[in-house]
Amino acid sequence: MPPAFAYLDGLNDQQRCAVEHGVAENDTTPGPPLLIIAGAGSGKTNTLAHRVAHLLVNGADPRRILMMTFSRRAASEMTRRVERIGRKVMGDKAQALTDALAWAGTFHGVGARILREHAEQIGLDPGFTIHDREDAADLMNLVRHQLGYSKMESRFPTKGTCLSIYSRCVNAQMPIDVVLAKTFPWCVAHAEALKALFAAYVEAKQAQNVLDYDDLLLYWAQMMAHPVLAAGLAERFDHVLVDEYQDTNALQASILLAIKPQGLGLTVVGDDAQSIYAFRAATVRNILDFPQAFDPPARIVTLDRNYRSTQGILAAANAVIELAPERFTKNLWSDKVDGGRPRLVTVRGEADQARYIVEQVLERREEGARLKHQAVLFRTSSHSGPLEVELTRRNIPFVKFGGLKFLDAAHIKDLMALLRFVQNPRDRVAGFRLMQLLPGVGPASAAKILDHIDATPDLVMALETAPAPSKALAQWRDFAAAAKDLAMGDAPWPTELERARQWYEPHLERMHEDAETRLADLLQLEQIASGYPSRERFLTELTLDPPDATSDQAGVPLLDEDYLILSTIHSAKGMEWKSVFVLSVVDGCIPSDLGTGASAEIEEERRLLYVAMTRAKEDLHLITPQRYYTHNQGPTGDRHVYANRTRFIPKGLLGLFEKTAWPLVDHEDRTAAAGGPKIDIAAQMRGMWR
Repeated sequence: MPPAFAYLDGLNDQQRCAVEHGVAENDTTPGPPLLIIAGAGSGKTNTLAHRVAHLLVNGADPRRILMMTFSRRAASEMTRRVERIGRKVMGDKAQALTDALAWAGTFHGVGARILREHAEQIGLDPGFTIHDREDAADLMNLVRHQLGYSKMESRFPTKGTCLSIYSRCVNAQMPIDVVLAKTFPWCVAHAEALKALFAAYVEAKQAQNVLDYDDLLLYWAQMMAHPVLAAGLAERFDHVLVDEYQDTNALQASILLAIKPQGLGLTVVGDDAQSIYAFRAATVRNILDFPQAFDPPARIVTLDRNYRSTQGILAAANAVIELAPERFTKNLWSDKVDGGRPRLVTVRGEADQARYIVEQVLERREEGARLKHQAVLFRTSSHSGPLEVELTRRNIPFVKFGGLKFLDAAHIKDLMALLRFVQNPRDRVAGFRLMQLLPGVGPASAAKILDHIDATPDLVMALETAPAPSKALAQWRDFAAAAKDLAMGDAPWPTELERARQWYEPHLERMHEDAETRLADLLQLEQIASGYPSRERFLTELTLDPPDATSDQAGVPLLDEDYLILSTIHSAKGMEWKSVFVLSVVDGCIPSDLGTGASAEIEEERRLLYVAMTRAKEDLHLITPQRYYTHNQGPTGDRHVYANRTRFIPKGLLGLFEKTAWPLVDHEDRTAAAGGPKIDIAAQMRGMWR
């Protein structure tokens, strides 16, 4: 065995302080609460993994450690890192210990497991299925229609807006009147109708034995309000570690503090300067207020050494975020002193902005930088339109992140609906989707069949006695046979998915011209399914943490091994590139016109710019067009507006940037042209048609 704690030698002083906090040699007693403020590129994941490994080395029971991240992949990567670190001390024993880290996952994934375990105690059927956002919106729309809101004289909010309002109320733990006034003011007049809609929506979910994403947290939080259940869950875990705490909402924070009310054994990691998801009801207050939630207050350890960016980039980013009125003080620094200041580039308009980026990207490619090591970031997806046109014209392949997800594709949802329906025949949304895949079956016929299935306790018997639709007898027999095979469980998992695909393939070929491409997605789904032990786990975990799209629907160039990255700033969080170009760093874009109301909104826009700047490793370009095009904003509609440099880079910070204009020289050309003969070509063009 190597010398004690030698596996920590690669950490810097702050990282090691965070790892060792409250951990004594061979002492498993949970220590006082800890807040790790981890600046961008400061080795946050490495630090958290070392802390978990350090707990295991010193005797902590892995079955009594709860780790919560914001994606299942992040949890898996964390576990792999813990195992690699542990091997340096414990050898092969580390594998067994990390295999026992059974409680590593997302808030929603952990919540789903806990609810299934306690289902009977809290009035749930443990066989519940989980609706993703689209399915939840479909059910909301069904209830909305049943209540007659789709035929009101005044326009009622759409299903997506209704679901967003409902979700905000749940996750932010705010009354509907407050949510409407702050976030959905155009819906204030419908407050009472929305309350009735949400009550009916909850009843519909319970009748169909389904939960939506928000329920996984809400039911969990309600559990923790009962002293006996809360005490049992709190006793279950000695150590709780939460990543990306700045991205949690009020409901998640309430769950966490209910599990560890005194904070013993609690570690949260995050960066208040990267809190940018208020539109998902995340609140920066969770991390800002965390230390004072305990008595004595939680210890704060700050990681400010940056391993990603050059010092010039960090100096500019630090100066931008230092102007925030409330934050944890930190000053990112790096020993990478090579490289100049980031560029602040003025261009005339969006067309020049696009040409400048293409020129710079190709120049760096000639210098040896691959396209995929360069990224263009923007506040809103629509801002990249002119650039996409220019890239296409110049035959430069690109991928735009934030597009269609794997499970959002129609063919994937169709196949998943069959599995969900067999798992839970009361799932009305899945049933309607399936019935209407059969040619000749409309909403009325589908409803009649589903009513019969609801009234029959056994699915196999229900399918055998259901009123078969007269216009789709052959297709109904095929469907019923496939559903009965799956319901009876004769084929082992994941062979069930192959049986489901065989039933669906004829419908795929009938409905989609690109059936061959979509079939590749279905085969990919079968490969993914092989990594899950059961249909229930597959449906739960894949719904909560879907993979990215694999077909050309995601926009990935199939014939190019290299491509430029285009991404919204929100989608770029956690990523890094050698060169980064930020579009339209002007007031109206950053900050967005829609984000300049309350001071909290302004501060989140400042953090968005900070996140964008800290994605760059060596080369950062902030581009400020003198005018840009707005879409459907205000009574004037689409129009060009003149722009000013973002308020987040005031005059006092300009010395931290290399200021330039592009194109560099064209004034003489314009002057020469102005002195030449004046020709009214417009008049000539009009005359052509007379």
